[in-house]
Amino acid sequence: MELINFSLTSDYIELIKLLKLLNLVESGAVAKIVVEEGLVECNQEIEFRKRKKLRSGDIVVFKNNRINII
Repeated sequence: MELINFSLTSDYIELIKLLKLLNLVESGAVAKIVVEEGLVECNQEIEFRKRKKLRSGDIVVFKNNRINII
């Protein structure tokens, strides 16, 4: 599993924006689909909210990537 540390530049980032920003999906539309299909975990739970606000300390798992929000 690849470990990615993502540093916030504001209070939070929305889940689909994070996936797109890190180039883990091809587009925002694909990001929405993978979240809707339950392919993304946030803090060890499947996350279905596309606009979930991720804050420092959250951990996102998608495909073979573990993203630490710092």
